[in-house]
Amino acid sequence: MCGIVAAVTQRNIINCLLQSIKRLEYRGYDSSGLALINKNNNFIRFRSVGKVNELIKKIKNKKLFGTIGLAHTRWATHGKVSEENTHPHISSHIAIVHNGIIENSLQLRSFLEKKGYIFYSETDTEVIVHLLHWEQKKTGKPLLEVISNILIKLHGNYSMVIMDSNNSSKLIAVCSGSPLIIGLGVEENFIASDQIALLNITKRFIYLKEGDIAIIKSEKIKIFDKNNLIIQRKIVKSNIKYECINKGKYKHYMEKEIYEQPISIRNTLKNRLKNNTTIYFPELGLKEKNIFLHLEHIQIVACGTSYHAAMVSKHWFESIANIPCDVEVASEFSYRKLAVRKKSFFITLSQSGETADTLRALRISKKLGYLGNLTICNMQGSSLVQESDTCLLTKAGIEIGVASTKSFTTQLTVLLMLVAKIVGIKKKENNIEKQIVKILTILPYRIEEILKKNKEIKNLAKKIYNKKNMLFLGRGDQYPIAMEGALKLKEISYIHAEAYPSGELKHGPLALIDKNVPIIITAPKNSLLEKTKQNIQEICARGGLIYIFSDEEINLEKNITVLKLPYVEEIIAPIFYIIPLQLLAYYIALIKGTNIDQPRNLAKSVTVE
Repeated sequence: MCGIVAAVTQRNIINCLLQSIKRLEYRGYDSSGLALINKNNNFIRFRSVGKVNELIKKIKNKKLFGTIGLAHTRWATHGKVSEENTHPHISSHIAIVHNGIIENSLQLRSFLEKKGYIFYSETDTEVIVHLLHWEQKKTGKPLLEVISNILIKLHGNYSMVIMDSNNSSKLIAVCSGSPLIIGLGVEENFIASDQIALLNITKRFIYLKEGDIAIIKSEKIKIFDKNNLIIQRKIVKSNIKYECINKGKYKHYMEKEIYEQPISIRNTLKNRLKNNTTIYFPELGLKEKNIFLHLEHIQIVACGTSYHAAMVSKHWFESIANIPCDVEVASEFSYRKLAVRKKSFFITLSQSGETADTLRALRISKKLGYLGNLTICNMQGSSLVQESDTCLLTKAGIEIGVASTKSFTTQLTVLLMLVAKIVGIKKKENNIEKQIVKILTILPYRIEEILKKNKEIKNLAKKIYNKKNMLFLGRGDQYPIAMEGALKLKEISYIHAEAYPSGELKHGPLALIDKNVPIIITAPKNSLLEKTKQNIQEICARGGLIYIFSDEEINLEKNITVLKLPYVEEIIAPIFYIIPLQLLAYYIALIKGTNIDQPRNLAKSVTVE
């Protein structure tokens, strides 16, 4: 999950490295460091615990100069948060930054200790750099050949950038299980975990693929594929504006991204609604349409927020398209014996496209006889996009806040379009498709209406911010929304929250009800509302503290607060009702003073299992 930046240039790169890893803090912010080669061909290294600003303070008054260097911002996996565990790690003339996990690091560490290597950290990264040094000392081969030799000894997911003080003209990058991109400049080139790091420097990128090894010099680049053959990778020009990664008028990225949801959904719908009657996915060819015609089951795999979006879509696939749909957490799917249903189609969801568990599930699925696979993702060029048969991009734009917001609602938007498209293909009639197109066209306006309720939601946050536990309830397609609302609260406010289907209260959770546990209920006007009202009465009878989000008038009792919402069409209610729960979590965290954009122990892109 860590963030990597490296550069080889004709100019001083200190500020470039520092500002670039600052932009990658969403990938990890436990500690950060950098190393460069000075004019005497010696390493200069600085490391600091905490956010990148701590490293900037440490370097501020130093007169440093280097034209080649590495930088890293860490999310701790192997070893506690400490300066000794902070990257870059060095062994003699070799320095390295690394993202991922080496699963056999303990065995390799034991081997190297017997060879006389002293370890100063608890990290698996230091194992790699000492192994490189040992192999080169033993064989006398060039570093590139040494790297190729040791990769077969490393088990796990890893991407890394390596620098050699004996050859200060080049960097070597290895992409295996975690993203790396090359940024192309004029007589200078860069490597990073994400284009966000480099958007103020270049718009031209090369996405390395699984197994690639790249030699990067200031004037040229050479890439070898997993078969050790020289390969030309496509140069992609980014259309993302650098200004998009600034907070603008907002206090936090999360706040900005909540309010960007109407435009994000409009961008997701753009050029995909044909004649206001038909869903148009140019990404889908005849092969995919033929698969949709014959499929009898859908299997969706995802993690976290994406899993909740998948859970909503299960209701849509089954109630609208009459297609059985199973949803599973990727980390569970990947580690059990699986029985694949007849004529089943495999779908993955991910904001980053680099989620390690989801990637593993996709790779496993290819051996199991599914009709095909598709990913719904926000990042073009990501590993999931490259490895899937087909991709539908969500077009949410850059999302920097660790707690996902606009990626969730755009995933749901694409999923609902996909449901409509499959109905149109299988049933050869488009009345349902027309209806969904009409409702989706209205959706951004509906969200703009609900965002105007921000003051009321902020006032509600003031009443409950100091509670230690909360329950979120929902029925039908609102249950996954309750799950997502509870997750948002946990992520950024550190308040314990659980979600239950409303009808499950009497099967255990009622024991938790008292005047100190707020109950948050989403209750749109639909066929399940009367059942939800019965559950509300059960809570009232036990003195529960109830807060209801609804577009229906609900009889008030002294322990009930209703936040009346605008009308919304039933089919898009799940997308609509998550917005007030996102705002509620945001305002509670704001009052509590937590780090909203970078909550403790979390990182945006989960590239390790």
